[in-house]
Amino acid sequence: MQKRAEVQNTWLNYRLDNVVPELMRRENIDMWIIIAREYNEDPVIKTMLPATWQSARRRTVLVFYDNGETVERLAVARYDIGEFFKTAWNKEEQPDQWARLSEVISERDPDKIALNYSKTFALADGISHTEYNAFRAALPPNLRNRVVSGENLAIGWLETRVEPEMQVYPLICQIAHDVIAEGFSEAVIQPGVTTTDDVEWWYRERIRELKLSAWFHPSVSVQREDEPEAGFLQNFSKRPSSNIIRPGDLLHVDFGITYLGLNTDTQQHAYVLKRNEDDAPEGLHQALATGNRLQDILTNNFRAGRSGNEILKAAREQAIEEGIRPSIYTHPIGYHGHAAGPTIGLWDQQEGVPGKGDYPLYSNTAHSIELNATVNIPEWDKDIRIMLEEDAFFDGEEVHYIDGRQTKLWLIPRQ
Repeated sequence: MQKRAEVQNTWLNYRLDNVVPELMRRENIDMWIIIAREYNEDPVIKTMLPATWQSARRRTVLVFYDNGETVERLAVARYDIGEFFKTAWNKEEQPDQWARLSEVISERDPDKIALNYSKTFALADGISHTEYNAFRAALPPNLRNRVVSGENLAIGWLETRVEPEMQVYPLICQIAHDVIAEGFSEAVIQPGVTTTDDVEWWYRERIRELKLSAWFHPSVSVQREDEPEAGFLQNFSKRPSSNIIRPGDLLHVDFGITYLGLNTDTQQHAYVLKRNEDDAPEGLHQALATGNRLQDILTNNFRAGRSGNEILKAAREQAIEEGIRPSIYTHPIGYHGHAAGPTIGLWDQQEGVPGKGDYPLYSNTAHSIELNATVNIPEWDKDIRIMLEEDAFFDGEEVHYIDGRQTKLWLIPRQ
């Protein structure tokens, strides 16, 4: 844990020195203020605290001010915020924290004062109603009309992935892939005995054994030849609580871990071999290839500056033209599982997502390429859904899978 904290603090220092100034100048904001109280933290402030701080303390106020040469970092708080923000409040000289914040602002006379409030993004809506009202009341009247939403600053900070992080992110995704493979093997699954519920809890235990955490409970679901096609939700919220895994089953897992403050989100498939089988039916292999093609269509439509809705529309139109039955619901990944940035479809909003889908795609961002393709399996004489999700990085020109993607079904047992 000590070494992890060192890595995370190194990343934070780099990000504060590089990402914040770039974003403030991109958005033409000269002062950004983030306010939170202990245990009611702004999502952004949680990512700006030292690794040994697990919450804000009392009321924590961070101030960034761009003086034209550098971006000054201050904490109007009772404590220094590690080595990253020096306190600008001496309570013995000025007992009122809000009055001191007002002095800090007035001394610098900014043109725009950004606060984290947003109708569109919860992750950019971190200031509470109480704190907002207290801030407005403390601000001199001549400065109140300078307050603007810091939505794009908040989202930009959260979505931007920096080079030091991307040197390590492949390892994090590789760990997630390795754990999925282990769970989808004969080491864990005994057909006729093991249930989907057993596998889900095995994943939770394995994550804990590795001293990692899960940001959601894994789900394991089944599609099989002799059962009618299940609705989409049955693979997630409405799946049977305990389904015994049988030979001939097509398994699906949705799985994510958190390590070093970064998250993964992955969906893959496995096939349970019947007696005397040494491979899955060819129709299932072709179905996975169709899912991979849909991934390619989507990522080939990533263009910096395009909105999530524009990417969704272009990808769906191309997929349908190629005879694919697509459903696309891709989201950013990073500090959060369902992270900051453009939403590219929701499973129940395939015509676009107002607000979140209108946000543009920026370079140096990571995304969970999440989607499904409905495919007919001739051997089963029925449709199935190939549901895939793999984490990828957009460098401004191309999309690269951070640790590759599934292109072959896992077989149980391994051949």
